[in-house]
Amino acid sequence: MSIFTGLLKSSSSDKLTSPVMIPFKSLIQLDKSLTTPVFVQLSNQLGDLIRRGTLAPGQRLPGTRQLADLLGLNRQTIVAAYDESTAQGWLESRVGSGTYVAAHFPEVNPQPLVPDEKQAISSRYNVLNEVPGYAVETLDFLIRPVLTNQAGLHLDDGFPDIQLAPMDELSRAYRSYFRWGNPQQHFGYGDTKGHLLLREQLSIYLNETRGLRTTADNLLITRGSIMGLHLTSQVLLRPGDTVVVGETTWIGATMNFQKAGATVLTVPVDEHGIDVDMLAIHCEKQSIRMVFVTPHHHYPTTVTLRADRRIKLLQLAEQYGFAILEDDYDYDFHYLSRPILPLASADRRGMVVYVGSLTKSVAPAFRIGYVVAPTTLTNELARLRRIIDRQGDPMLEFAVGQLLKSGDLRRHFRKALRTYHTRRDHFCDLLTTELPNVIQFNKPDGGLAVWALFDPAIDMELLVKRAAQEGLILSNGLFHNPPGQQLNGTRLGFASSSEDELEQSVAVLKKIL
Repeated sequence: MSIFTGLLKSSSSDKLTSPVMIPFKSLIQLDKSLTTPVFVQLSNQLGDLIRRGTLAPGQRLPGTRQLADLLGLNRQTIVAAYDESTAQGWLESRVGSGTYVAAHFPEVNPQPLVPDEKQAISSRYNVLNEVPGYAVETLDFLIRPVLTNQAGLHLDDGFPDIQLAPMDELSRAYRSYFRWGNPQQHFGYGDTKGHLLLREQLSIYLNETRGLRTTADNLLITRGSIMGLHLTSQVLLRPGDTVVVGETTWIGATMNFQKAGATVLTVPVDEHGIDVDMLAIHCEKQSIRMVFVTPHHHYPTTVTLRADRRIKLLQLAEQYGFAILEDDYDYDFHYLSRPILPLASADRRGMVVYVGSLTKSVAPAFRIGYVVAPTTLTNELARLRRIIDRQGDPMLEFAVGQLLKSGDLRRHFRKALRTYHTRRDHFCDLLTTELPNVIQFNKPDGGLAVWALFDPAIDMELLVKRAAQEGLILSNGLFHNPPGQQLNGTRLGFASSSEDELEQSVAVLKKIL
């Protein structure tokens, strides 16, 4: 047994009558270069020694002069550290006797010294360990890559070009917020459903451009469409419910359905969208609670749900009583005259929950999404949202509402649409001429990305790795694969790159393929 271990096991009576004899100089490491005052560092480390059992309840500590000499500090620093630890409840002062570890702490089994000095020092400064002391369930279906805007060459998931965003107009709208109305009103708590100006203007915009019939009460403003999907899933789904999605679909939606405890059932997707006939067969066999669709441009394949399938889907919803969750993530960008109206525009029985976002239309940092539904549902969604996120960003919501009211946002959409249309055509021409035998694709009617199927002989993970070495970032598309299938496909976003950058990106692909 080492001398140190023996000292730790001294009797309780010894602890109460004499200062504890432990190697403070070795256990306490102070760094005067840190912004944290030395006396606070010392107080924190004394608390850590108590928590680890190195200092036991009732142990007497060295006097302030003695500890100051041992650590090479000013006595007032020790006094301040003892006072701080006393205030925190770790220590107690006994008149005429000295300073002691508070007696009310339970006995703790001392931890052995860490043999690695670097590890020992590191452990003193880490507030939290990597692994908690309690059980945490890791849900595998929540693990997926986080998509970010990349600098340099990139063919992303279909992000907008941030450089086209109406920054000047948005800045002016922000400034007007500080001159508007009663400061007590617009700097305090607001409506959980979202700023009234934005809901009113967005209702007008959606009614005019999408054929909806809404009022401000039908809208809930969220922080992006993903929040709308999450709230809707939590309100409408119960464990054991069945949700139908396409075999290829947006994984962000299925993750929310699974988190709500639902069973996810898939139906095939072809060049005309999801197979509604197969959905009808499932409806005859079991109860369906919800169907998730992206009918305008199916994610990830970009195909449009054919008109007859749209009609039948609405009929099935009315017949079997399931909700249709329609995610219209890129409606504002359609390149063939007037886009096809959403399912929600033809809904007469309140079967469709319509989710959209301005994130893809303006910039990802502007977290503005919305849910359109009958007021009974939007009211319930708002109640749930209140215990998650009391309200959105009223300043941003006001500013975007102003841009809608002034027409600036509509002008931005028209300008961006022309730019993205040109980039789509240029990018598709490049893929056709430079990579004719390697990639199969259909020119999308709208949206910000091309669904590309690569030759089955190509290893997508290796392709992405080699592309990164050449300065090009793209996704391997593996999370688009249905269970047991290998599509060898990925989305190649063209909107956020200039024509010159698109040419360079295709040149990199051609070089490594």
